[in-house]
Amino acid sequence: MYRLHCFAQSGNCYKVALMLNLSGITWEPVFVDYFNGETRSVPYRAKINEMGEAPVLEKGGERHTQSGIILHRLARESGHFAPQGDRQEEDCWRWILFDNHKFTSYLATYRFLRTFAKGTDPGVLAFLKARAEAAFTVADKHLADRPFMLGARPTIADISMAGYVYFSPDETGFDFATAYPAIEAWRNRLKELPGWRHPYDLMPGHPLPRT
Repeated sequence: MYRLHCFAQSGNCYKVALMLNLSGITWEPVFVDYFNGETRSVPYRAKINEMGEAPVLEKGGERHTQSGIILHRLARESGHFAPQGDRQEEDCWRWILFDNHKFTSYLATYRFLRTFAKGTDPGVLAFLKARAEAAFTVADKHLADRPFMLGARPTIADISMAGYVYFSPDETGFDFATAYPAIEAWRNRLKELPGWRHPYDLMPGHPLPRT
């Protein structure tokens, strides 16, 4: 049995939860109370993840961190959504790194500061928004002539990049359906895969308590 330390608002946690669900792997969520500081606590860093982050995947007494590495491990163990051959594996990691540094990174940070934080400098938001849009433009162009990031079949590159794209435009500040048609079509193709569920239906912690 896999246990995933996660919370519903985290797209990085969602990447792993989605991979588990799409692969038909039995797992259970362990709620991480991120918004009340659990990941920053001494016990969490000492016992769960020294980096103070989620997701953390547990199985058989071992813990694994960093979503890209977890996706790679699950693909290798399950045979699902793995790249095929050395060249495709390199291309897969090229897009996962692009996702971690740009696509997810700017989208996630912009969403958090815009929606969950208070009093963020408008100049900071404008910078992050522009950087996210630049990353979206790259992905939209790439997906214009192929169904998935590496071609005809979905891989962990797609699952990694899907981490934050299903949160609503009201929450993210971006409307893929209007501005990025190839990303929108790709999002819908992933939604058709057996086992797909929205992050708020897949992980605990939604909605946040009113403050």
